[in-house]
This record gives sequence, structure tokens and C-alpha cells, in this order.
Amino acid sequence: MKPRTVLSLEQALSMPYATLRFAQLGWRVIRIEATPFGERLPGDPNRYIGTEVVDDDRNSYFIAPNVGKETIALDLKDPRGQGLLLKIIRELKVDIFCCNTLPGRYETLGIDYETLQTANPGLIWAGISAMGPEYPNFPGYDPALQAMSGFMELTGREDGSPTLSGIPLIDLKAGDEVYAGVCLALAEQAESGEGSAIHVSMLQAAASWLITTLPLVDFGCDDSEITRCGNEHRKFIPTNAYPTTDGFVYVAIGNDLQWQRFTQLEKFKSVANEVRRTNKGRQAQRQSCYQDIAAISAGFTKAELVEDFLAATIPHAVINDIRQVRELQALGDRLTTTRTPDGKMIHMQPMAVDREQAHTELSFPGKYGQHTADILAEAGLNTDEIAMLAQAGVIATMLES
Repeated sequence: MKPRTVLSLEQALSMPYATLRFAQLGWRVIRIEATPFGERLPGDPNRYIGTEVVDDDRNSYFIAPNVGKETIALDLKDPRGQGLLLKIIRELKVDIFCCNTLPGRYETLGIDYETLQTANPGLIWAGISAMGPEYPNFPGYDPALQAMSGFMELTGREDGSPTLSGIPLIDLKAGDEVYAGVCLALAEQAESGEGSAIHVSMLQAAASWLITTLPLVDFGCDDSEITRCGNEHRKFIPTNAYPTTDGFVYVAIGNDLQWQRFTQLEKFKSVANEVRRTNKGRQAQRQSCYQDIAAISAGFTKAELVEDFLAATIPHAVINDIRQVRELQALGDRLTTTRTPDGKMIHMQPMAVDREQAHTELSFPGKYGQHTADILAEAGLNTDEIAMLAQAGVIATMLES
């Protein structure tokens, strides 16, 4: 697939994550941020979240989703800023426009599909919002959507409170849907020659993952099957996390044959009985089954149990912290990287799927407004025009930030 040019009015995480995936393909990604307003810090609020990495507007929470991108600042509430946006799309031959702005602001900011199509009739347009354009003014943030979509109800201990996931699942799911939607739109465009608009609802995208729970409502299932259950699996017993002398190991028993192999291990022979031969029987003795296994596992090290489970082909995993995940051999040469301006190597998450010719070392995120002047010059503006726009507050460059 030939490299594309992506222009994205983005902030926070959902859309920056989507466009990061395009940058990893080697596509050109230009992110738009707002010009300064009032006393607020300029640009994407995520610039200022976390530990300061190199300077005051590139903090730790901002870095990973925004590597490999150029950054400009435009006032899209000003007609002149909207004119610049159309000019950039036209002159830089932008293929894809993205945004994660309230749908109620699309027309006001001049970023709606119909307006931007005037600059490129074949434009592919993609937007992320809380619940789609039918709810134009409903703000969408991952934790609130985790609550709304039932994710919190499904996460946490059975006897505890609803709990957020340890990662922003819905932001990332929405970003992946943009990535998939754009790739599908490009395939369709190859046949039709036409552009298209993609609207990703964070709520709908999240609910599409309720495949193991939402259909159960119509099956007359007990409520315990559609609520949180800690580290247990609702269906497959005795899938759970078990203590060892030096941490925890997760064991995933997915069928009766695996249970048979598990209970043939010398350490765990005592947990077998006639009732537990089937998953249905183990379901009836669920808690005692967990307790019996935990009482045994607690007397051995993780390494001792892993050795047995590998020999018996029992699905399992040591529960790693994030530093240990980074050191996993299977990921070691797949981590993406960037370098700070002073040359320090930063290791980041791997690509979701390996691709030949992918970009795995990406440029460090720019400062606020760093590429505004260069992009506008590429679009045909001269130095005096750029300076006048900056003085009028229609754009912001790194010098003005």
C-alpha cells in the first residue's frame, strides 16, 4: 500500500493512538492542535500530563501516542483558520482527515465531511465520539465509557466494587476501529474512486466486545454469569490466578482433557474427584476447587509450577509486572523506539502486528506548533503571510508558544 497523508485534529488518546498506527506504516501524519485560548495551557492537554521528559510541553503521557508525527496549531474558530485547513488538504494532497471532537462542533469548526470534501472529493474522513453524531454534544472519556458500557460492572472482585480496567480499553478500541475503517475505506476507494465518512461511537465499539455477556441476557442465565468475578473465568473452571511462594501464576483450564492432564500431575492429583471430571461438575464445586488448588500451589515457586505445566501442556502464565513484560524475549526485538532530542533511546509498545517495511523507530513528538510554519510554507504561504497569521492569532508556531 502506498504511503498516505493523514491530517488529524486530535487530542487525548483515542485518535492519537489511531493515527500512530498510520505513522507506523510510514504514512505522513500531521496533527492539528488549537491555538492558545485564555489562561489555559496551549494545545493537547495530554502534553502536560505525567513526568516531564524533555521540556514543559512533552510529558510522559504524551510521548508514545504522538511519535512520528508533525504538529501544527490552527484557530479553526476563525474563518481564516478554516481556509488554511482547506488549503493544506488541497496543496498537500491529504488523503485522510481524522478528528476526535464533539460532533456538535464539526460544522462550526469547518471540519465536517461535506466541507472538507470541497478540497478533496476523494477524502476519507474518520471521527471518534462518545456515541456517534446522533449525540452531538455528549463528551466521551474512556473511564466514563467503561462505566456506561458495562466494562466496570464486569471488572473487579465478585464481592467488591465495579473497577476500571488497568488500561484505557475503550480509547484503544475506538482507535483500532478508525484504523480498520480507514483501511477498509481505502480498499473500497480502489474500486469506486470515492471518499467516505467513518463515524466511530466509543459506546458502540465497546459494546461490540460484550460477546460473552450481553447475549446471555436473553438466555435466562443467572446474574452471576454476567457480572464481575475477579480473576476467575465465568465458564471454564478452575481458570484463575493462584498464589506461589514468590508471586502468582495464572492457570487457564479450557476443557476436560486439560483438567485430566492437570490432575495427572503429581502435585495436583489430590484435587481430582468424580464430580470434577467435567466442567459442569467443577462449576458445582467451583469455590472448593479453587481453594484446593490454591492450597497446593502456595507451597511451590512459580518456576516449579511452570516446569510442570509446560510438560503437561497446561495453558498458564506467570503474572508479570510491566518491567517484566518489557524484558520478554518474544517482544524484545519488536518494541518500537524513539529518541529524545538529546539522543536518549525510549522503548515503547510493539506494533500490534509485524509488517515488512514498518517504521519501528519513530521521530520524537514535536513541541507545540513546531511544524506550523513549515507546513504552511509547503502549502504555498510566504514568510510574511505566515508571520501576519501568527500575529493575528490564527496560527501558533513554536516561537509564539
